[in-house]
Amino acid sequence: MAFYQRAGKIPRKRHVQFRNNKGGLYAEELVGTEGFAGTSSLVYHLHPPTMVKETGEPYSVEPEVAISKNLKSLSFKGFDISPENNYLESRKTLFVNNDLHIGLAAPRESMEDWFFKNADADELIFVHKGSGILKTIYGTIDFEYGDYLVIPRGTIYQFKFETEDNRLLYVESFSPIATPKRYRNHFGQLLEHSPFCERDFKTPHSLETYDEVGDFKVQIKKQGLIYPYVYETHPFDVVGWDGFHYPYATSIFDFEPLTGRIHMPPPIHQHFEGNNFVICSFVPRLYDYHPEAIPAPYHHSNIDSDELLYYVDGDFMSRNNIQKGQVTLHPGGIPHGPHPGAIERSIGQKATEELAVMIDPFNPVMITQEAMNIEVKDYYRSWLAVEH
Repeated sequence: MAFYQRAGKIPRKRHVQFRNNKGGLYAEELVGTEGFAGTSSLVYHLHPPTMVKETGEPYSVEPEVAISKNLKSLSFKGFDISPENNYLESRKTLFVNNDLHIGLAAPRESMEDWFFKNADADELIFVHKGSGILKTIYGTIDFEYGDYLVIPRGTIYQFKFETEDNRLLYVESFSPIATPKRYRNHFGQLLEHSPFCERDFKTPHSLETYDEVGDFKVQIKKQGLIYPYVYETHPFDVVGWDGFHYPYATSIFDFEPLTGRIHMPPPIHQHFEGNNFVICSFVPRLYDYHPEAIPAPYHHSNIDSDELLYYVDGDFMSRNNIQKGQVTLHPGGIPHGPHPGAIERSIGQKATEELAVMIDPFNPVMITQEAMNIEVKDYYRSWLAVEH
C-alpha cells in the first residue's frame, strides 16, 4: 500500500536548509526499506534522531522450536494464550520460517513510558479484541476490532489500549508487506476489480511534536534480541514528513468479497502479500448461486504451501467444533478439505457470516513450544467419519 501522504511542515525542496524560528536547522531523516529502491519518507525532527544516552544488555526473545519438520495437521487454542501486562512479554511466537514469524498476543497494559521498534521485520497486527490508538512519528492511528495495522520495520511506536482485554494476531515479515500486485496498475493505484480501495485505509492523523529532553526508553528488536536503548530526546519530535512509507490500518470489514456461480478458489480472498507468503481475509458473503453449487470448498492438496487459518468469528462452514481464536495448520504435502458433514450441510445455504484470517507460507513453518502448549490433541483425526 503506497500512495503519497504528507503532514506538518516540510520545506519546498528535498535536502535543502529547513530552519526553525530561532534559525536552527531541523534534522532531516530518510526512512525507508529495501535500500534506496523501496518506498521511503522524509522526516524532519526538532533534534537529530541519533542522540543515544545509553544502551542496556540485550536479551533473547528467540522462539524455542519444538517441531522443525512437520507433516501432520495441527490445531491450537489461541485464546489459551495467557494475558500479560507488558506488550512485548505478551507476544508469543507460534510459527517461524525464514520469511516470517506468526504469533498471538494478549497485552493488558498500554506502553506508557517506553517505545518499541522492530528493526528486523514489517509487522501486520490483526485486532481480534480491543481498541485504542497507535502512536508513531507519523501521527496517530485509531484501531478497533477487525483492523489490520501494518507497521513498516524501523518504525518506533507506542500502543495505547482502551481496555485490558486485548487479543492480537501478529505477523513479522522479513520483506515489505504490500497489497496484491494483480489489484494495482503500474502507477500503484488500486483497480476497480480490487476488493478494497484507497478509501478503506486509515493513514496517520493528528501529528504531535514533542520537544522534550530526558530519558526515553526504546526497546529495539534485532536478530532475535531486544536491545534496551535510552535516547536523550522524545522519539516523536517530528514537525513534518512526506512520502510513501508510513504505518496504516484497514479493516477486515471493508474487504468486499468476490463471489461466483460456483465455488471460487482461495486467491479471491487475498488481502496482503510478502516474500513467499500471502494473507487472506474470509468475510461474510453470499454463497455460490449455481443451482447445483456446493458452497463448501473442495478437497485440495496444498503441495506448495502450508495453510494457517485463524478463526475470528461466525460459523466457519468447512470446519466442525471451531472456537474463536483457534488456529489450524494444514501442512503442505498432504490434502485437506471440509470436515465430515460439512459438504452436505453447505448445500442450499445462501450466505455465511464467517470471519477468519488465512496465512499461506510458501516455505514450511516450524512450530514453537509456545504453540505446543495450546495444542488441540489429535486434530489430524478430525476428518474420520467415526472416531476409532
